Amino acid sequence: MSENEDLSLPRATVQKILTEILPADVVFTKETKEALIECCINFIMIVATESNDIAEQDLKKTISTDHVIRAIESLGFGYYIPVLEEFVESCRTNAKIKEKRKASKFVKSGLTEEELLAKQQELFKASRERLNK
Repeated sequence: MSENEDLSLPRATVQKILTEILPADVVFTKETKEALIECCINFIMIVATESNDIAEQDLKKTISTDHVIRAIESLGFGYYIPVLEEFVESCRTNAKIKEKRKASKFVKSGLTEEELLAKQQELFKASRERLNK
């Protein structure tokens, strides 16, 4: 394992990635999976560190998507940028859709924010009472 053993990726996540990418008849030994996990962790750490350095150069405390894209480019993985930008746009679109749904639910409820909060508190109280019985 790595020097910092608390860094890990969920095995189910790695397994899912492997089964989605590779043919079904491909099998990995435990050691090979561990090596792949270690490589993934190291890659994430390298990209995160480079992204942080770029953010600091921009005098920013928060790493943005632009910092990650610039880090990917500076690390020599520029050919991934179109796919990364497409993914980021997809995430932004999904976030906008979720926000619209959330706002729509609030409007459709016909209740004020205070009324909704009171209703939520009642539900929590009822749940606690059921739990304590």
